[in-house]
Parts: sequence; C-alpha cells; structure tokens
Amino acid sequence: MDVEAGRDPTIQGTIQDGETACEKPTCTHEDPSTSPRSPSTFSSLLRKALALGRVEERGVEPLSLDHRTSTRYINCFTIWCSMNANILPITFGLMGPKYYGLGFRDSVLIIVFLILLTTLAPAFLSTLGPKTGMRQMIQARFSFGRYIVSIPVVLNLATLTGFCIIIFVVGGQCLSAVSDGALSPTLGIVLIAVFALSISFCGFKILHFYESYAFIPAVIAIVIATGTGGAHLHDRPQVPPPSAPQVLNYAMVMASYMIPWACIASDLTTYFDPRPRYASLRVFTFSYLGLILPTILLMTLGAAIGSAIPNVPAWNQGYDDTLVGGVLAAMLAPAGGFGKFVVVLLAFTLLGNVAGTMYAISLNFQTMVPWLVRVPRCVFAVVITGITIPIAIRAADDFFLNLENFVALISYWSAEFVAIVLVEHLVFRRGDAKAYAHDAWNDARRLPTGLAALGAAVLSFGLIVPCMSQAWFVGPIAKTTGDIGFEVAFILSALLYLPLRWVEKRVLNR
Repeated sequence: MDVEAGRDPTIQGTIQDGETACEKPTCTHEDPSTSPRSPSTFSSLLRKALALGRVEERGVEPLSLDHRTSTRYINCFTIWCSMNANILPITFGLMGPKYYGLGFRDSVLIIVFLILLTTLAPAFLSTLGPKTGMRQMIQARFSFGRYIVSIPVVLNLATLTGFCIIIFVVGGQCLSAVSDGALSPTLGIVLIAVFALSISFCGFKILHFYESYAFIPAVIAIVIATGTGGAHLHDRPQVPPPSAPQVLNYAMVMASYMIPWACIASDLTTYFDPRPRYASLRVFTFSYLGLILPTILLMTLGAAIGSAIPNVPAWNQGYDDTLVGGVLAAMLAPAGGFGKFVVVLLAFTLLGNVAGTMYAISLNFQTMVPWLVRVPRCVFAVVITGITIPIAIRAADDFFLNLENFVALISYWSAEFVAIVLVEHLVFRRGDAKAYAHDAWNDARRLPTGLAALGAAVLSFGLIVPCMSQAWFVGPIAKTTGDIGFEVAFILSALLYLPLRWVEKRVLNR
C-alpha cells in the first residue's frame, strides 16, 4: 500500500507493503563522493533508479522531518482495510459458535465490544509513526533497549509468521474445496504460498495497484457469497446462555486478532507529515476505521455462518471436509461454476494481508540484525515461505485447536508489549515525540538498558500463567473465570513497569 505517495518525488515509494521485494534497500546516507564503496557516478545512477522505480532506499533508521511529507492520510484506511477485508476475520468469527459453543447474539456482542476496545492500541501507535519518524520496533528500543528489544522482535516475527501460516491454511482449504477432491488441502496450501511469494517479487507499480484496490474484489466476493447462501443464515439452533469462561475465552481470541497489529502499526505510517492541522487525529481516525469496519462486519458474518452450520447439512459436510473453505464452497454451490470462481477469488483475497505482513517481517529482521538491510527483500520472503509451508501443512490437521493455541500465546506477549510502550511514551516521555532522539536510536549507551521492560514482562507471567486457559493447560484462576491472561498481561506489566523504569532512570540515569 502506498502510504508515502505525494512526498518528495526524488525519493518516492518508501514504505510500501507492495514494494519491490528483490530490491536492496540501504540505510545509509553517506556522501557518495566520500564513500569508497560508492563512486559518485554509480551513486548518481543508483539514486535515479530508485526515484524512477519508487524503491525504498532506507531501512529501519529514523526519518528526518524533511522526509515525512505524505499527506494522503486516507491511505491509512485503505491499507488496513485491504489487510483485513478477506476471509481471515470470517474464520475468527466462526470460532465463537463452532469452537466455543456461543450463540450468534453472544458472539456478535463479544466481537463488537472487544474489537472496538482493542483497536485503540494499533490506531494510537499508528500516530507515533509520523511524530517520531520511527518504525514500531525502533520506537520500542526506547523502552526495551538496544539489545533486549530483540526479544519482542523475535516474538513479533513468530506472530507475523504464524498469521502467514493461518492464511496459507485457510486459502489452501478454499482451493481444495472447489476442486471436488482433485486438489488436496496440502497442495492448496503450497499453491497459495507460491502465489503469495510471487507477489513479493512483483514490481512496485503492480504491488501498489494490488494493495490500493485489493479490498474491492474481496468485498464483492463476500457479498456474493452472503447473498447466495444468505437464506440459511437464519437457520440457527437455540443455545443456552454462555458461561463466563466461554465469554472470556472467546474475548481472548478477539484480542489476539487485533492487538498484534499494534506491534507493526507505525511501520505503515512513518512517512506521513505530522505538521498539518489535525494530522494525528486523521491518522488515528482512518487507521481505526480501516481496522474495525471490515473486521467487525466479517467476523459477524463468520459468527452467523458458524451458528447456521449445524442446521444446514451441505454446510456441515463442507465444514467437515475442508473447514472454512468447505463452508464457503457449499454456500456458493447454487451458483455453479461461477460460485467456484468466487471461492477461488476469496482465497486470493488473503494475499492482500500477506503483502503487508512480508513487509513488516523484513523490517523486523533488519531491526534485529541491522546488517540485513543489505539483503534483498525477496530473500526474507523465500525464507519465510520455506518455513511456513511445512508448518501450515501440519497445522491444517487440527486447525482450530492449533489456531486457538497460537492466538492465545500472541495475545499475552503483545498485550505486555503495548502496555510497556504506552507507559514509556505517556508517563516517562510525557507524550513528547521529541523525546525520541534520532541520534540515539542505535546507541546502546544512550538508550534504556531494557531491564525494566524485561523485568515487568517476565514478572507479569507469574500471574498470567494461572489465568491461562488452553487445551494444553488451564490455570487455577482460569478454571473459574476463563482465560483472562491478556487482560492481566496488559494491566500488570504496565503497573510493574512504572516502578522498575523509575529505578532504572534514577540508578542508571538512562
């Protein structure tokens, strides 16, 4: 997604989700006349190529105010909308009735409340990108320190990779469902992964076009599916009122979907100009709306589908065969061959999510190991694809159980991360973006040690673990309440970080 178009035309196309993956961005600003590796003639040609091809020249280093010039704030909406207007939210919505035994009404109430609440985190952190000129994990160095920040970076890489796995499984099941048994889910997963990989190799113009409009065919396809099978969405069985553990366990799933976006939020907004009036408000509003609108609507549709599955034999059979893909294929079966085409289109709507995810993965690799900024972006895409394909094939065997285990774990650490970063920004830096010194971002001696952040995160797990409710472990508190791990993670890590960071500043003066 082009969130920088409109800035200095000599240095265009920087943070695109869809930039050319095989280009080699650099993070240097050396004078070409003094660089022994970059003769002036070569440097001049390189910069012309960058300007012509709209390839990102910089890596993860902070951007000066002169390079934060884009005022197309509406792109905050379109990028988040493109990344969420697909069948992934439908999958999460379906979990309420099918996996947690909730009724449609209760599922929707939980979806709406939790999404409206948890989206505040990524929307707010999106506003710090223009203000600081820093990517999300670079900002985190001002809480976690130069070296300890590698821990949340690794966890974020695992989270992003996990979402790629989910996308490959769901997309592969859709392709398998329309093949009438000719294509196995395993082969479908491989095909989706290969198509996703090919997108990361495309040039900037193709990728920019794809991200700008990806949500349009996705919405059309979903509307067609809903219209074709909509008559059965009212065939919902009566279910008893939910228990507290049912409600809180599903609330954890909703938080796990939305909160991790906060860990990459400013990656997508760094090049916006913070100087126009109400710039931060516009970034926040467009980001918030771009996240909640497709997510709430599609999760609600997923809950309606999940509630109707037991009373519609064809849908139930499709679910037993290939889960979400099978249900969508059954919904569109009355449309014949056109219905199969729509299911394939729905599978490919997931690729809009992959583009942004692959971009964030490359930034996280470069944050963890700075010299990787010299590595072509396509290398990261190939490595991640090679890792995710076998894991996705294995995860597909018991998809919803594996999905529950995954989303629970990411909700705990991401809630801690968001709490610590917010406390650092609002309390210790008094909400002042100028407190993030650009010349200190890579200097371990001028950054916090990270011990306070690490201590708050680790100590919080002393109470998080008893509050966990997973297939492989149910804590003593969770047996009564349900899973309240992410709530405890957010509140307790924030409370612990306050005194620990105060001590760090007083004793170490950092």
